[in-house]
Amino acid sequence: MLGKWRLLLIFLCPPVIGFFIAFFQTNPVHSLQPTRMQIPFENLMAQLTEIKAEAESTDGVIQETTETVKHIKEAAQKEKQDYEQQNQQIDKLLTSSRDHLKQSEDVLDQVLSNLLGNPVGQTFGKNATIKVYSLAESGYSGYMAKVRLTNPNALKMVLANDQITSAGETTSHAAKRKNAVLAINAGGFTYNNNGTITPLGITVVDGQVKTFSTNTNLSFVGFNDKGRLVGGKISAQDQIKEMGILQGASFLPTLLKDGKKQPIPKDFANSRQPRTLIGHFTNGDILIIVIDGRGKAGSKGVTLEEAQNKLLEFRVRDAYNLDGGGSSAFYYKGKILNHPSDGKERKVISNIVVMP
Repeated sequence: MLGKWRLLLIFLCPPVIGFFIAFFQTNPVHSLQPTRMQIPFENLMAQLTEIKAEAESTDGVIQETTETVKHIKEAAQKEKQDYEQQNQQIDKLLTSSRDHLKQSEDVLDQVLSNLLGNPVGQTFGKNATIKVYSLAESGYSGYMAKVRLTNPNALKMVLANDQITSAGETTSHAAKRKNAVLAINAGGFTYNNNGTITPLGITVVDGQVKTFSTNTNLSFVGFNDKGRLVGGKISAQDQIKEMGILQGASFLPTLLKDGKKQPIPKDFANSRQPRTLIGHFTNGDILIIVIDGRGKAGSKGVTLEEAQNKLLEFRVRDAYNLDGGGSSAFYYKGKILNHPSDGKERKVISNIVVMP
C-alpha cells in the first residue's frame, strides 16, 4: 500500500515544481496592469514653464488694459470738466453780451428820444422789433425806423412782381403782397424802350443773384445770413456767397464806413433832394430813413453832406444812399407815411420789406 502512495507522489511532483518555477519567473499581476503614456520629466517642466509664462503675459496684458482704461476714464473726466468750464465761460460771455446789447439799446433809444422825441409807432414781433420816429424834431419832413432783427429772414429784398424786368411795383403794394409791416424803396433802375424797368448793378433775393454788373460807380447794399448790413464794392459773384449775403440791391454813394464820412461824387454833391437812406447803428440795429423834398410837406429835401452829419449824430456806423427823388417811400402798418414828391407813389424795381 505504501508503495502505491510513493508511486503517486513521483507522478505529481514534476507538474507542481514546474508551476512554481513559472510563477516566480513571470509575475502575472504585471501583465494585468494598464498601459500608461510615459512623459519625460524635462518635457513636463518645459510645458509648465511655458504655461506660467503665458499666464504672466496675460497678467501683463490685463494690467496694461486696466491702466489704459484708467487713463481713458481720467481723460474723459478732465474733458468733461473742461467742457463744463467752457460752457460756464460761454454763458457768462453771452450774459455779458446780452447785458451790453441791452445797455447799448437803452442808450441808443435815449439818444434818439432826446433828438426826435418818443416813437410814433412800435412793433414787437417774434422776428423783429421796429420803432418808428418822426424827423420833424430834426427839421425834416420824413420818418426813421430803427429795426432789430432776431431772424435774418424777417427782412427781404422784393423785386417788382418778383420779376427782373417788369412795369414796376409801388412800395405799398409790395409790402401788402408780402404781408410786411415796414417797407421802403431800394435799388436804382433803368427804363427800357418798351416802358419796363430793370435793376441797376447787383440784385440778390434770398441768396440768389438775380442781376450782376461790375459798374464801379455803384455801391452794393446787402444783408447777410446774420441779419447784418453789409455793402460797398462787389467785384465778383463769389464774394456774395463768401459774405453770406441773402438780400441786396445797388445804388450810390456810400455815405459812412466804420463811422467815417466817405467822399460824395461830384454829380451828387450839395444837391438837396428827397432821400432814402439805410445804415446800421453802432450796436448793429438797422436804420431806415426817408426824407421828403421838392416842396412836399414844406421840405426841400436834404444834401448827402447834411445827411452824413445827421447820421453821425444818430450814432450810425455804416450808411448808404438808396434810390431817392420821386422813388422815396416809407410804408408802415398799412400806409405810406411820407409825401412822395410825384404826388403819389412811383413804381420802382425793388423794395426792402420787414415782416416781424
